[in-house]
Amino acid sequence: MTLQQLFQQIGAHPGLLLFYFAGIPAAAILAGLLGKNEGHLPPWKYLYAVLIYLVSIPGVFAVALNIYFFVFQHGNVMEMDVYMQILPVVVMLVTIFIISKSVRLALIPGFGKIAGLWFMLFATMAFMWFLEKIHIVVFSYMPITMLLGIFVVLFVLIYLGWRRFIA
Repeated sequence: MTLQQLFQQIGAHPGLLLFYFAGIPAAAILAGLLGKNEGHLPPWKYLYAVLIYLVSIPGVFAVALNIYFFVFQHGNVMEMDVYMQILPVVVMLVTIFIISKSVRLALIPGFGKIAGLWFMLFATMAFMWFLEKIHIVVFSYMPITMLLGIFVVLFVLIYLGWRRFIA
């Protein structure tokens, strides 16, 4: 099954996906109501961490997919898949906003790591976009497997360079 076939299948039967993306912000709201002024204490902070990861992984994937679609494939905005390209990003932002009203995000375990992951992903995508714009490499015509391989190599190189720069 290709990624496109998976997206078509989800688009044809979006019930489970909608349930997933409606349940996470609902759980964040419920946790905020039940754990008033205790969001920084266990078990609430761990619940918030799980909820953030549950929306961040598909949200970051959707952002990366959108960047690939628009920057490298020169896609049309009118052809965006609402379920796979818009909904995960919106739900991620809404959920993080809801959680931030209950607890400072710095107190949530692992939130700094996921923010670093977001930064590294966007830095890698920006670097790839820059390489394509100055015509050093043309990513648009590469197979997705080769593109993912280059992305992983660049991601690791940027990560290692950043670690050496900070240390």
